[in-house]
Amino acid sequence: MAKKCEICEKGVKTGFKISHSHIRTKRKWTPNLQPVKADIHGSIRRISVCTRCLKSGKVKRAL
Repeated sequence: MAKKCEICEKGVKTGFKISHSHIRTKRKWTPNLQPVKADIHGSIRRISVCTRCLKSGKVKRAL
């Protein structure tokens, strides 16, 4: 499963963690993805959706 929201395409961001002595080490920021059953064009599928899309109502959840 890819670390990407299937609604808004939000994915992994990379950058540096900077310590107090300014030593830089690489790190990743991953989105908060939740597996949900959603109604996509009349069929029920299990997709990975970020919590922002769930909260805003962009996903119609299946019962």
